[in-house]
Parts: sequence; C-alpha cells; structure tokens
Amino acid sequence: MHIEFNRGDQLEKGTPSPSAQKKNALRNIVCAAALVLTGLQASHAGSGPGYDDPNNWPQYHRSYNAWRFSPLNQINTSNVAKLHVSWIHQPGTVTQGLQATPIVIDGVMYTIGPDNNVFALDATNGKVLWRYTPKLDPIVKEVFYASASRGVTVGRGKVFVGSLDGRFIALDQKSGKELWSTQLTNLKDEYGALFSSPPQLAGNILFGGTTGGDQPIVGKIFAVNADTGKREWTFEVPRDDKKSWPGDSRLRGGGSAWLPGTYDPTTDTIYIGTSNAAPDFNHADRDGDNLYTATLLALNPKDGAIKWHRQEVPKDTWDFDSSYEALLVPDGSGKTTLVHLNKNGFVYVMDKDNGAMKNAWQYTENMNWAKGVDPKTGLPIAPNYPETGVQKLHCPNLLGARSWNAGAYNPETKLWYTQGMEVCNTVTSALQGQDVPIAGLSLGLSEITLTNPPGKISDGWLAAFDPLTGKESWKVRFEMPPLSHVLATGGGLVFTGDMRGKLYAFDAKNGKELWTFNAGSGARGGPVSYSVKGKQYIAIPTGLGSHAPGFLTGAFPQIRELPGGATLLVFALD
Repeated sequence: MHIEFNRGDQLEKGTPSPSAQKKNALRNIVCAAALVLTGLQASHAGSGPGYDDPNNWPQYHRSYNAWRFSPLNQINTSNVAKLHVSWIHQPGTVTQGLQATPIVIDGVMYTIGPDNNVFALDATNGKVLWRYTPKLDPIVKEVFYASASRGVTVGRGKVFVGSLDGRFIALDQKSGKELWSTQLTNLKDEYGALFSSPPQLAGNILFGGTTGGDQPIVGKIFAVNADTGKREWTFEVPRDDKKSWPGDSRLRGGGSAWLPGTYDPTTDTIYIGTSNAAPDFNHADRDGDNLYTATLLALNPKDGAIKWHRQEVPKDTWDFDSSYEALLVPDGSGKTTLVHLNKNGFVYVMDKDNGAMKNAWQYTENMNWAKGVDPKTGLPIAPNYPETGVQKLHCPNLLGARSWNAGAYNPETKLWYTQGMEVCNTVTSALQGQDVPIAGLSLGLSEITLTNPPGKISDGWLAAFDPLTGKESWKVRFEMPPLSHVLATGGGLVFTGDMRGKLYAFDAKNGKELWTFNAGSGARGGPVSYSVKGKQYIAIPTGLGSHAPGFLTGAFPQIRELPGGATLLVFALD
C-alpha cells in the first residue's frame, strides 16, 4: 500500500494543526492497513465447537460435532466464480480412487492414497514433505475390501493409519517414520477384516472398527494406547446373549463398525455406529434382535463400557447399517441434540446423553421397507422382512438412502446439507451356506438387483434440511446419486461433487449453482477448507472408487463407462 500527502495543501478555517494532521494521518494509515490486511486474511465469525481452530481441518469431520463446516469466508458467494486450481497432487495409483478426507494442520496436509500410501504435503503448493509406504501382508490382494482407505488421523505428534492388513500404525508427524504397529485382526481367519477407515482419538485412546458386517465373523471395535500401541480393550459387537443370537449365530453375526466414530470431549464419550447383522438378507438362523448390530453406541473411552445404545434396526435383514456420522447440533434451547441418519431412510433425533428419542423423520422419498418409525420408541413400524425364496422389492436399497459420504451442517443457516439416492432393489432371500471364501460375502440371498422406484426413474439429490424436524429448504436433483462428502463454509457455500467428476459450489441459502469444475473422474472423498498465511483453500479429492458404483450399475448402467482416477485438486482465489 502506498499513500502520498501533499505538503503544499493550504489550511482552511477549522483545519487541525500540522501536528494534529500528522497524528490523524498516521492513524489513518494504520486503519487503512488494517482494513487491507483484513481483506487479505481468510476471516471467520463465531466461536465455540465448529468454529474453533478455523484455519485447520484437524480431524475427519473437522470438529467433534461432525459438522464438516469451515468458518472461513474469504471464498464466498460473491467471488467463488473466480475459484481456480492452485495445485494438484497425484498419489501414483488410481485403484479405488481417492476416498479420504485430508487433514490439514499448520500448513501441512496429511492424506492417504490407494494401498495405504500416506503423504505429508505442503498445503500451499502440494510439495511432498514425506511419504510412507507400508509393507502390507500379501493377503490384502485376496480380500474383498482391497486398496481403499478413507483417511488418516493426526494428533499427539503422530499420524495414525488403519491398515489394509488389520493393523493400527503410528507415524512420526514430522518425518513419517513408523513409530509402532499393532496387529489387531487375522485376515485369514476373519474373512479379510481390515481397517478401511482411520481410527480416531479419544484422549490417549485410539479406537476404530473393521470391515466385516457382510461376512461371517464377530465384528469388533478395537482400542489401543495412542502413544505405545498397547491394546487397551476390545468390544465385540454381536452381544453374547442366546435370546439376541439363538444357537451359535453370533459367531457369524457380522456387525462391524467400519466408519470413523467421533469423540465428544465435553462428556468423554465415543459415538460409533455398527453395521448390519449377517447374513444380510436372511435371519432364519438369527431370529432375535441381534444386538448390538445396526446400533449407535455411546462408549466410555477408558474401558469400552456402554454408556447407552440405540438399536435402530432390530434383526436387520435389509443391510441397513447404523454406521453414519453422529451429528451434534444446537436445539435452540441452549442444549445440544444428536441427529443420526440410518441407511434405512429415517433420521433419529436423540438426547446425546442417554439416547432418548426426541423425534424421527423420513429422509428418503421412496420408502416401503417399513411404514415409519415410532418417534417415542425409535422402533420401525410394520417392517416388511425379506422371505426365503420370495422376491421382494425394498426401498431404499442395500446401499442406503445415502451412502457413507457425510453431510455438512452450517450453524449460521442452521441447515444440514446432505445427499440421497432414490434407488430400490429386488432381493430374493436364501439360506446362507457355511462355506464362504475369504473374499466372499455372507449375504443370504440368491438374487439382488438395484432398480427404479415404482413408477419413477432412479436419481440422486443434494438437499438442505432442518436436521431436527426434516423440513426441506431446497433440493437439487442429479442424474446419478452424488457420492462425495459435503463441505459447508462460512462464506455461505456448499461444495460437493458428482459421479461424472463435476465439482460444484452452491449457495447455502437457496441451492443456486455458483461454480463448477470438471475434474475428469468422479468425487468420492471429502472436500475440506483451510487457510495458510491468510489465504483460503478448498481441497477436493477426486477419482471414483468404492464398491457402491458397482452395485449401482443395475439402476445406472452408464456408470460402467465412467473413467477412474486419483487426483487431489486444490483451489484458491488470485
């Protein structure tokens, strides 16, 4: 900034003295400089959970309340059209695309590509600061859930990885050097149970669950000491209860916890959801409520003890997990309420301290597996179970009313921005055989086909809801269901991407499309925003991956023609 003063200016009546003018001029310079600098900074408003640490993206959902909200507003509705690529990173392998949500702390981005390749990048230009490539057990090439990882966790001077061969691994945050590795599963005996999601921190406890809800195992949640890797406790999801699991059915009951949980430090509570019971579509050998599958758990991080639980789908026979994010939102009375979407197409609104029901609302447009959810008990009303040897149409489909891509909550609009798929499936239930190969699934069916809802054409959407009531503010339709996470920002924007690789910024107030970019391959990971030296960035992982696109080809055959990829795109303003 350059400011000039004309010493020859004449003093008029009432004009301050030269000394006073000098003081005023200096004050004006300081004020003008402050205004300029303020315009250059990635500013934010608000305080408290969700606003804390605004320049970073320090954990999977950015904040423990799972908002996926960045308070930064340098990029906003008035200038987002000028957003352009600042830098890109390619991990070198495209198998399963990029499914991670990057972590950004103090100008360094930590992310993971296919086959557990971990990178630390300069968040301003993409320069690789270090790379870690693990030596994985060759058995990882034989399992069903291969190559993909949803991210890393950073804290306590370490970068934590859940590995494809069943380990928790700790790396030095500065160098990427391996500090410890703890084997937690036996892939050969547990049908390839592995960690596809990053374990999370609860103080000095590192916890997480594996794949395996669709396989004949006892699903588990593991906890280790984050500093040493020493095992602390293991929670077995299928409850040891003959009424809940007749005979020896629990030994093949599935029920893993395959997505990241969250930790609420204000109550010292882990929230983590569990998957469906196995076999997925046949309950002939498990004719009980099958606790604690399809359940949201509130656990004590010190010992894994249950504080409370809510089983959303007793005797789940539709593959309706309870694995999605535990969203904590203000209820308008000074308290915080827990909002939880189930794959079954209903949202459960609960007391976060005891799980008591406050409300339930229908999320999906097409619903026939149940007539509703009792808002007092949280139990499904008149569930329509699959029957052995009978083909039935169920809505929503086995992938859910939404896939595992999380929504985002903006505390300024008080809206939850989240996606959905209007797709059903026909399924013919069948008794499950005992001989399941390591890459096989225990589905309990002879046929399943994803298909259109009755009288409609399958599609997808992005919508803005009041998370407490389900009141819809706006909705944008997509040809195919979008599978990217959602990012909301203090600039009044909503970012996401679709399966064709088109990236979007929408106006958070009305859903108006404000910016697009063609990435070339679909988006499956988590967009994030961060700031370094006063400059705001938007990072969006691209490269279509996971098993969901494959299942969806029944309803959307055009998916077969979509290209793969694996590119992290980072955008900024000039």
